[in-house]
Amino acid sequence: MLIEIDFSSDEAIYQQLCNQIILGIATSRLTDGDVLPSVRQMADDIGINMHTVNKAYSILRQEGFVKVDRRRGAFVSVDDRNRERALRIIEKEMRVLLAEARCRGLSKEDLLMLVNRIYDEYDGGIKKTDRYKEIR
Repeated sequence: MLIEIDFSSDEAIYQQLCNQIILGIATSRLTDGDVLPSVRQMADDIGINMHTVNKAYSILRQEGFVKVDRRRGAFVSVDDRNRERALRIIEKEMRVLLAEARCRGLSKEDLLMLVNRIYDEYDGGIKKTDRYKEIR
């Protein structure tokens, strides 16, 4: 899986790494049981500090996307058993995004269309190039 880190972004590198791995899982580029590179290997491949990768893996483990085994290392293992917890986390993050969208004049229909388009992308329903089309 190709990890794309934007070193000029205001978003922390560890958060970008977490997001890239979660996107990889959502788009099936990473599947349950896939072994992730070691902390040292990932850091060397991307050109970042090992502690940054370790922090990302630790967060992904806490959030239920990755398991860490001393023998196998880090591997994808999505814990989907705690649906209520996941809903609470997503709702908290969505509240801010929806507030921002409303402040910027986006309608409910615009947002529903955007959510459907992105969700369909994860299911392979549309081409990624369609993702950035203008919202009417």
